[in-house]
Amino acid sequence: MKLEDIQAKESKLLLQTYARTPILFVSGHGVHLQDENGTDYLDLLSGIGVTALGYSHPAVTAAIVAQSNKLLHTSNLFYHEGTAPLAERLTRLSGLDRVFFCNSGTEAWEAALKLARAHALMLREQQGKNIGSKFLALTHSFHGRTIGSVATTHKEKYREPFAPVMPCVEFVEFDNVADLRAKFSNQICAICIEPVQGEGGIHPVSQEFFQTARELCDQTGALLMADEIQCGFGRTGKWFAYQHYGVLPDVTTIAKPIANGIPMGALLCTEAAAQSITPGMHGTTFGGGPLACAVATAVIDTIESTDLLAHVEDVGTYFRSQLEELATRHAAIVDVRGMGLMIGIELDSEALATEIAAEMLDRHIIINRTSETVLRFLPPYILERKHVDTAITALNELFTNHASSADTDAELEGEHLNG
Repeated sequence: MKLEDIQAKESKLLLQTYARTPILFVSGHGVHLQDENGTDYLDLLSGIGVTALGYSHPAVTAAIVAQSNKLLHTSNLFYHEGTAPLAERLTRLSGLDRVFFCNSGTEAWEAALKLARAHALMLREQQGKNIGSKFLALTHSFHGRTIGSVATTHKEKYREPFAPVMPCVEFVEFDNVADLRAKFSNQICAICIEPVQGEGGIHPVSQEFFQTARELCDQTGALLMADEIQCGFGRTGKWFAYQHYGVLPDVTTIAKPIANGIPMGALLCTEAAAQSITPGMHGTTFGGGPLACAVATAVIDTIESTDLLAHVEDVGTYFRSQLEELATRHAAIVDVRGMGLMIGIELDSEALATEIAAEMLDRHIIINRTSETVLRFLPPYILERKHVDTAITALNELFTNHASSADTDAELEGEHLNG
């Protein structure tokens, strides 16, 4: 079926939740996608941070084929061979004790919110603690699109169309320690933090803020919850972004790159937090299925056997250095920030960010604009320096062209005023 035919049918048949770009991808290999005309695109977005090992990775393909020939689904009423080994790997890598598997990031975050409420209830009933059920979340946060997740998401465009959302959520100014201290009390059951905000514009939280949140939670029994759906599972060069800070949360959530494109999410928590959940309180039909577990285990095996986290740190450092050098030549770039292969460059104009992202796509390089003025890079972990150089060359040419156009426009305006 041709792109035009698919567009016509989707416009009539699908709920219109996305403004899709008119490109039909039919295959992928490594860090490249290929469209219906055989054109290769360098993918620096990896399906919004999902395809960590790139496309058609042999380890992923082998795991899918092998597991598909054995078992795809059993429900969580029975056991299969994949859950326990994967949970063992994740708890070892995270430093946490227990896992709940689900299907997506927002489902994992929804489970985290329920766990926090249940944990507070347990503290009240079993220990007589005076602890409430309110959440503290951060400005510019994004935690997903289910109704609890949007309640802890700060941006109005995600919340307001669905109001009233879940009550008892208060927002703390991002990285403002004084505001955090002022709004924290024994009425708070959890503090919600993305160690590196993704949708919010690639903003790493400060050491002082994260450490203060940990100390405040320890004072009352509230849970410190780290949303690592975008920044976790190796994206920043460590398995979890909180490991850069030396701060262990009570709960973390992961999803996007876990199974390299097979839908999967997970909540990980401490043994103490886990005691608040008993059979029947929460569940999932598809979460932790045999196929997703097999692929996730293969992804972990590959990352470890190829020392891919060190590569992420190395090529990520190189990518940032090249962008920082680019910023010295182009005044339109006002900031470069991020960790590992989670990088953003902030521009001085929303219109320019939109144009640059579109023009990169015209050059067959996929990037993304977020938080209006930020160009976001979330490439596969297997990205190499030569791919970075290709992107930097394209960006340099585009920024140069835009600067020349702006100068010409200014000269014409000056001539008009003088003439």
